[in-house]
Amino acid sequence: MSPVHHRTLDVDGRKVFYREAGDPTAPTVVLLHGCPASSFMYRDLIPLLADRYHVVAPDLLGYGYSDAPPVEEFDYTFDALADSVEGLLRATGTERFAMYVQDYGAPVGWRLALRDPSRITGIVTQNGNAYVEGFVEPFWKPLWEYAADPTEEKAAPLREGLTLEQIRWQYTHGVPDVSLVNPDAWAHDHAMVNRPGNPEVQLKLFREYPTNVALYEDTHAYFRSSQVPLLAVWGRNDEIFGPDGARAFARDLPDAEIHLLDGGHFLLESELTAVAALMTPFLDRAFG
Repeated sequence: MSPVHHRTLDVDGRKVFYREAGDPTAPTVVLLHGCPASSFMYRDLIPLLADRYHVVAPDLLGYGYSDAPPVEEFDYTFDALADSVEGLLRATGTERFAMYVQDYGAPVGWRLALRDPSRITGIVTQNGNAYVEGFVEPFWKPLWEYAADPTEEKAAPLREGLTLEQIRWQYTHGVPDVSLVNPDAWAHDHAMVNRPGNPEVQLKLFREYPTNVALYEDTHAYFRSSQVPLLAVWGRNDEIFGPDGARAFARDLPDAEIHLLDGGHFLLESELTAVAALMTPFLDRAFG
């Protein structure tokens, strides 16, 4: 089994942490995590991929072990998060790659693809949204209201979303057997996003989230023009990004492979083996 290395690089004056495994000369798979997670969410997937592929899994700025400067010192936008990932990939010599995107990793990944479509050999989206049909309205309504009118009153339910119980919910809702979900996952996320000053980072990115929806039209045009190979592996019980978000990819990518699995938002916690089994033949085809 290929060892997993835990590294940091300076990217534009900020420390970016990443996990790396596999032969650097093999085809590269970049794993982009969501909120409130980090590359820790890929801790068990990386070894399953690294015997065949070169795997790079960064922590976005503000998450995990990457730098998390206060909002007064860094303008947290999804463009800035993509800049950081792009800087890391350039520094590691990663030119062409397939990407696995989940939650926030999706809008970061779409930006990378739009900047240079020729770099992307394939996409695995696991509850990584690109269509308005994917939004489950009860979850998103408080965020839309806060983004439109960012008062402290409207921030309150979003701050509540950073509590241990609510992060636990993100990991366990929709999972038939909750005992499969490692509590280290939500405990790790809770600790990291509640470091001093970090809740304000999260609120800033919540305010920025509508910029991702504004990018959907360009993203769909990229899908249509590139016909990039895409595999959607989706937790069908996700109450954040629902299964209609997975089905919608077929509108612009008729050859997309779409699989709805019996799980929730963080599908790897309970369906790791099934996801990996779908990924390997897909990536082999995507890399040609």
